[in-house]
Amino acid sequence: MANNLLATNSATQLTNLIHNHQISRADLLQQLLDTIEKQNPRLNAVTHLWPERARQMAAHFKDEGQPFAGIPILLKGLGQSFKGEIDSGSSQLLRDYIAPETNNFVKGLLSAGLIPVGETNAPEFGFKNITDSKLYGNAHNPWNTDYQPGGSSGGSAAAVGDGWLPIAAGNDGGGSIRIPSSFSGTIGLKPTRGRVPTGPNEWRGWQGASINFAITRDIQDTAKLLDALSVVQMSAPFQIPLPDHDFESTLNELPKNLKIAFSTKSPVNTPISNEAKRAVNNAVGFLEKAGYDITEVDAPIDGIQLMQTYYTMNAGETATMFANMDLDSQTIHDNVEPLTWALNVTGKSVSAVSYSQALAFWDQAAATMDTFSDQYDLYLTPTTAFQAPKVDQQLVSDQNMEKLINIKEFAPNERLQIIWDQWLPALTISPFTQLANISGQPAISLPTYVGNNGLPLGIQFMAKKGREDLLLQIGRLFEKADTFKLKH
Repeated sequence: MANNLLATNSATQLTNLIHNHQISRADLLQQLLDTIEKQNPRLNAVTHLWPERARQMAAHFKDEGQPFAGIPILLKGLGQSFKGEIDSGSSQLLRDYIAPETNNFVKGLLSAGLIPVGETNAPEFGFKNITDSKLYGNAHNPWNTDYQPGGSSGGSAAAVGDGWLPIAAGNDGGGSIRIPSSFSGTIGLKPTRGRVPTGPNEWRGWQGASINFAITRDIQDTAKLLDALSVVQMSAPFQIPLPDHDFESTLNELPKNLKIAFSTKSPVNTPISNEAKRAVNNAVGFLEKAGYDITEVDAPIDGIQLMQTYYTMNAGETATMFANMDLDSQTIHDNVEPLTWALNVTGKSVSAVSYSQALAFWDQAAATMDTFSDQYDLYLTPTTAFQAPKVDQQLVSDQNMEKLINIKEFAPNERLQIIWDQWLPALTISPFTQLANISGQPAISLPTYVGNNGLPLGIQFMAKKGREDLLLQIGRLFEKADTFKLKH
């Protein structure tokens, strides 16, 4: 891909090339389509393409000074509906469902000057930190195809990590942008809750835990896209004020007096790999050398209770999703994977009291982390506790799978424990990301480390709500020092 401009340039650079008449939108689009045709059998990152629609959009693109001048983008095949195209949620249940409208996030991408070309692979309804949809098959890691690219935005991470294009859309309900970024050597930002457009249907997105954004390989692109999408949306349930200054113009203004906390301890008391510890310790050494005040301290949150409430939310929201589809129970059972079915059944037995208590805990956790962020401007951890698992690694035991399949046979008070038990191996791999989803804080995964086995592992920074500027600035600091380990 040496002559592929999408592989060697940022979206910002490509926009400049278009404006200088050095490349056309049609040529960039064709480069991406050619790359997907050649490389997708290796990675299984893309599930659907819309070449003729994209060509028409490129041909009739009206340049009105958008941040991106018709750069092609891939949407995630989950939660990013594009009117007239498949919107399956990576589930057999919805395999032929056509989106009746374009959601507000995708409209934001279009307004930013991006042209959707197709959609990427994801696990069914985004419930996993790997991408193994039974409908579309496993996605593969561009660094080593024996391994997972992560999930749930795994197809997007694989495509960007392999240099197919500079930006692919994703969403993050528990780490689904940051986890695949860690595994695939990309930049993954989850913005502050309320920062980017939501609706017109999924206004709350897992009660505000799930946020749409993108996977990138360039900090300036990340900042430019965040500037383009930032909105005060009065119809939405969550709001955050617009920043005083645009993110892109302040990238090189990282304050010198920052206080940074770091931890390599799992919040749920599970093991942490030596690779994850080295990734953070290398970053700590870099920051100390740059003159920053670094303190080892753990976030003051009960991580186990945090995850218990998170699973309560997952179950309740899954049951609600299916209730809104107005489908009979047998049709759902016969067309979804065991975890999805188990969450649906479990969610029906979650009481209104326990659900409300879970959300009250989220509010308290958000307040606690806001106070913590007054003490420490940034909080550094590994993004993931381990590098990518192998594609054939079993993350649910045969015993737990049997329980998921037969979840109705268990008492309501046993079902959430079954959900916890089956998810624990996956949670062990990635226990650090969910806190930011629950607290609503912004968080970013940076690709600064590659282990001896040749696989990347990201570091994660969290900041106070509304302070994506600090995350982008710290990312720019690492990027300028040539510490990013990006695959091209």
